[in-house]
Amino acid sequence: MHIPLNVLDFLDRAELVYGDRIGVVDEPDQPATGWGSLTWRQVADRARAMAAGLDALGVGRGERVAIVSHNSARMLTALFGVSGWGRVVVPINFRLNAEEVGYIVRHAGASVLLVDSDLDEALAGVTALHRFVLGPESDQVLFRSDRRPEPWTDGEEGAVASINYTSGTTARPKGVELTHRNLYLNAMSLGWHTGVDDRDVYLGTVPMFHCNGWGLVYAVTGMGGRHVILRKADGPEILRRVDRHGVTFLGGAPAVVNIILAAAPAADSRATGVPGHGRVRMVVGGAPPPTATIRRVETELGWEFIQVYGLTETSPLLTINRRRAEWDRLGPGGRAVELGRAGPPALGVKLRIAASGEVQARSNHVFAGYWQQPETSADALAGGWFHTGDGGTIDAAGYVSISDRKKDVIITGGENVSSIEVEDVLGRHPAVAEAAVIGVPDARWGETVMAIVVLRPGAAATEAELIAHCRAHLAHYKAPTSVVLRDALERTATGKVQKFKLRAPYWAGRDRLVS
Repeated sequence: MHIPLNVLDFLDRAELVYGDRIGVVDEPDQPATGWGSLTWRQVADRARAMAAGLDALGVGRGERVAIVSHNSARMLTALFGVSGWGRVVVPINFRLNAEEVGYIVRHAGASVLLVDSDLDEALAGVTALHRFVLGPESDQVLFRSDRRPEPWTDGEEGAVASINYTSGTTARPKGVELTHRNLYLNAMSLGWHTGVDDRDVYLGTVPMFHCNGWGLVYAVTGMGGRHVILRKADGPEILRRVDRHGVTFLGGAPAVVNIILAAAPAADSRATGVPGHGRVRMVVGGAPPPTATIRRVETELGWEFIQVYGLTETSPLLTINRRRAEWDRLGPGGRAVELGRAGPPALGVKLRIAASGEVQARSNHVFAGYWQQPETSADALAGGWFHTGDGGTIDAAGYVSISDRKKDVIITGGENVSSIEVEDVLGRHPAVAEAAVIGVPDARWGETVMAIVVLRPGAAATEAELIAHCRAHLAHYKAPTSVVLRDALERTATGKVQKFKLRAPYWAGRDRLVS
C-alpha cells in the first residue's frame, strides 16, 4: 500500500522513537523570546498547535504562510507546522529590505506573514491578512500546545510544501515550487550519503530560509539527532558551540568556512564530535572554495570536508563529494584537489552535459515549476531535463566540475544575486545610460558584485553614489562593492553585451570562471 510522502514524517518518527530526548537547543541572542531546550515531543506538540492555530484563523490547505526570520526554534517548528498539514511555507531571506520582502509576500499571495522580532521595525510596512511577530505574540495564537489540528486527509506527495524565492535570470526573484516528494527524497539522500544518525548534533549555520538548510534539518530530525540553533553565523561563536555541545555536523557556504578559519587560531577548534562517531563533518555548498581552504579545514580544524552541488530548483542536492580511502595516498594537498570538484551524482540523480556545455539534471529532487510562471518553467524543464545554467564537465567516473555559470547569476557568500536585478536598479539612476553587472573573485565571499557603468552624455556620478543608490533599493549583499565607469560596453553584432569578455580580465589565470 502506497503512503504519500510528507515531510511531517521526519518529525513524527522523532517524536515516536525519541520523544523524551532533547531535540532542539535554542540559544537565541534574546533569551527572553527563546524557547530554551525542547524534547522532540515538545517540538511535535508545538508544530501541531501551529497547524491548529492556522485552522482557527481560517487558513486553508494550499494557502501560503511567509516567514522572515533568523534561525530559531520557532522557525524550525514552523517548517513542519505549516507544510505538514497542507499549507505552503514561503521562507524569505532576512537580508532583503522591505521593498523586496513585500514583493515576495504579494507575489506568493501569502495570507499569513511571520516576522522575526529583530526585523519587525524594518519590515513594518509589509503586511498580510494575518501578521504576527515571532515571540510571545505568535505563541498565544499559533503555538498553544492545547490545540490539535484537523487532519490533512487528502494529502499528496506531489503537493507543494514550500515556495523558495531565488534570484537568477530575471529582474525579480522566481518562486521555486518544491513538493513533499522533492524535499523528502532530497533529505533521505543527503542523510544516507553523510551517515546521519541519533548520535549527531547538528549546528545550523545555514539560514533556514535556504532550501539547502532543510535537507539536514529533516534528516537529523528523522534520525533523532539534536539541533543546536544559531541565529547568525559568527566564527568564534560557531567554535564555542561546537565545543560546548559536542557538535558533529554543520554546514555552510564558503564564506562561513572563511569566518571559522579566521577564528580558529584563537580557539581549541579540533573538536572530534562524540566518541565512536568520527570527526566533525562540514558540508559546504555553493561554489567550491579554493583547495587551500579545503586543506585547512581538514588539517587545521581536523574536520571532514564534504562538498555538495545543487540549486534551489533541485531541493538542492545534485552531487556530493566525500573523502575516498584511495585519496589518502595523495596527502592533504592532493585530497583537497579531489574534494574541490562538485563530485559524483547523488543517489537518484542523473546528470549530463548538453552540447552547449551546460550541466543538465533529472531527479526526484527537481522542482515542480516556478510559481505562476508556466512559460519560464517549461523552458527550465525543456526536453525532460532541468537546465541548471551552469557550465561544466563530467569525467569517466561521473565526477562533475563546474567551470562557469551561463545564467546571469552571481553567488556571493552563498547568496544568489541576479545581475539583471542589479542592472535594473542602476538603470533607474538619472546619470546611468546602461550597466553590466558581473561577479569577480573575492577572497572572503567567493565572488563579489561589480558594476560596469556607462553614464549619460554630460552626466556625472561617483562610485560611492551609485553603490548607495543600489543599497537604497536592494539588500546590501546584492549591491555592487565596486563600480567601473566605461565609455561603452562590448557587444556582439546583434547588440548583446559580451559579459564573458567583461569578466575575463578579473578571472585570468584561473581554471574556472566561478569561485
